[in-house]
Amino acid sequence: MEKPIENFWSLRLVDLRDALEANNFEVHIADNADSAKKIVREILTRTGAKSISWGGSVTYVQTGLYEELKDYPGIEVLDTYEKGLPPEEMLERRRRSLLVDLFVTGTNAVTETGKLVNLDMTGNRVAGITFGPRNVIILAGRNKVVPDIEDAMQRIKNYAAPANAMRLDKKTPCVKTSICEECRSIERICNTWTITEKSFPKGRIKIVLINEDLGL
Repeated sequence: MEKPIENFWSLRLVDLRDALEANNFEVHIADNADSAKKIVREILTRTGAKSISWGGSVTYVQTGLYEELKDYPGIEVLDTYEKGLPPEEMLERRRRSLLVDLFVTGTNAVTETGKLVNLDMTGNRVAGITFGPRNVIILAGRNKVVPDIEDAMQRIKNYAAPANAMRLDKKTPCVKTSICEECRSIERICNTWTITEKSFPKGRIKIVLINEDLGL
């Protein structure tokens, strides 16, 4: 068989789609990042979104969607990634991003039972997923799939969080040890947990499962 890993995950992602759809999420499966981009463009058009923003997500950047959408014509774009912004303006954009028509981000983990698990520093990403934006798109590489909530939390605390702290050059113990130390650092990025068991209203949260390893 050619591409056994891709074939393995194509079967697993179909099962995951069924579990997520049973929890009222709208679900799409993409073969790769380019396919994911096409799906996001279709959702953008279908929803008629007039404003768009995003929460922190390595997956979002790796798909190329950030570069494509930051100057999207005919839509108000709140770019929360723009470099060189004063901290006050960055915070204000993150606050305003909670009222856009379409909010795009990633997830730290998605369980085989169809739930999203996330851990945030500032909270704007999980806030956008939970309430505010009319539509939410979650981009999830196959590497984010875990059996259950306990495994999701283990994945986040022992891999995603330390790796993200390193990526962001935070002054936290895990940057030196690669292990969560349950620190009290002022730059700690592990502050707010969310478990999204279902989408309400039905279909508000749209998940694009990508048959590639993407993000942290």
